[in-house]
Amino acid sequence: MKGILDRALDTGREISDEALLAAYGRGERQAAVALAARLTPRMLGFAMRMLGGDRAEAEDVTQEAMLRLWKQASDWREGEARVTTWLYRVVANLCTDRLRRRRFVDMEGVAEPEDGSAPVSQRLMAEERARALIAALAELPERQRQAVILRHIEGLSNPEIAGILDISVEAVESLTARGKRALVGKLAPRREELGYGE
Repeated sequence: MKGILDRALDTGREISDEALLAAYGRGERQAAVALAARLTPRMLGFAMRMLGGDRAEAEDVTQEAMLRLWKQASDWREGEARVTTWLYRVVANLCTDRLRRRRFVDMEGVAEPEDGSAPVSQRLMAEERARALIAALAELPERQRQAVILRHIEGLSNPEIAGILDISVEAVESLTARGKRALVGKLAPRREELGYGE
């Protein structure tokens, strides 16, 4: 009997995340490989932004979230929830737990730029902008930070974010608007320094 990936290749249709997870729950290991390849980079990026750029912690969070997803596979019911919504929520909660334990973001842990790549000035400016954004995001209240990252960095829609954060679309709009205003306020004094000039 052909597995879900073989059937998809035969028909040329893309397989949904939910179908892949359900297939893994039925014992199709290749479905888990395909789903992990699709979702892990997105969750890692989200976790890194939530955790202030700490890749090691973000990798731990992503691994824990994926393990929790695999445990859900056999009970997953297609059509009830989106895998990405569930997974973003788990990653957000795991990051929140780590941030609460950490209590502050240690910007000293950010790696210094390496020498030797061209053009150095542009690379340094981009790295400084990224550090400034990470530091400003870290100062936002937790829910604003989550909403801003999910909307403006991950590119999710307001209804998707509402599902992840378990709030209304209007609350998402309010959080992202307030978060964006706060970021502008925090970064405005450094506008010239960060190369945004006039």
